[in-house]
Amino acid sequence: MMPSVLQPPAAPVVTRFAPSPTGELHLGSAYSALVAWRRARQAGGRFLLRIEDTDIRRCRREYETAILRDLAWLGLDWDGEVRRQSDHFADYGRELDRLDARGLLYPCFCSRAEIEREIAASASAPHGPAQGPDGPLYPGTCRHLTPAERKQRLAAGREHCVRLDSARAAAAAGAFDFVDEGRGRLAGQPLLMGDFVIARKDTPTSYHLAVTVDDHLQGVTLVTRGEDILSSTHIHVLLQRLLGYRTPLYAHHGLLTDAAGRRLAKRDRDLTIHALRERGATPEEVLRLIAERTAGLAGAAAAP
Repeated sequence: MMPSVLQPPAAPVVTRFAPSPTGELHLGSAYSALVAWRRARQAGGRFLLRIEDTDIRRCRREYETAILRDLAWLGLDWDGEVRRQSDHFADYGRELDRLDARGLLYPCFCSRAEIEREIAASASAPHGPAQGPDGPLYPGTCRHLTPAERKQRLAAGREHCVRLDSARAAAAAGAFDFVDEGRGRLAGQPLLMGDFVIARKDTPTSYHLAVTVDDHLQGVTLVTRGEDILSSTHIHVLLQRLLGYRTPLYAHHGLLTDAAGRRLAKRDRDLTIHALRERGATPEEVLRLIAERTAGLAGAAAAP
């Protein structure tokens, strides 16, 4: 008898919570942490904490300290040392070199304004600009530069990022799929986000590469995160295929919203854990508030 596609992985359950220290922890992020923590603890597995601080201009150590404090105050403990992405640029650079050696990357010298003009110019074409989950995709302008043109611009010190050639990557990876607990087996869409940025001018990585490498190196077997990241999962699995990584099980849960139905974000300062604690709330009261707001959400985690 064939096992169900929704059967948990045979390996020990390892989950993670990976906040970016660009602001204080709010209810929505605390809910995501709670989901991952509960899944690990219920299975007798491991819950890891990772700090995604590759954006060296926006990330602040004081926010990292506050996030760790708020998680501990809520009663969420983690296993092992906290992994800070800014300490592991060598890991990402090594994997970036592997992709580059296969001819899957190219430098992009386009400014944001140039990309916008190119997209606007293509709007009058029969099919218009290619669309992704977040709007028009990068039109691939620098993909068509000759090797000599790329070399000349690099030698001149032109600012650039590095993009994945999605068509070449898709051909190299072949057809793939992945499992989301609430949605079943999903066919991979490697072109969903076009030629996305895989490294930036000031760091040898982007979110997409760093999260893929980290999940592999940390042995994560179950990725729990908000459903707003589901579209990114397609390219994370693409990178896993290209780099020879195992694909974990995914569980994309619903998002907490405010009274107007907007998903919570760092701008909602009155709903940060710090603000609630300052108003006299106890950890038990905050966890009950999360449980109330998540009632009916897919993947909801009850308060401990």
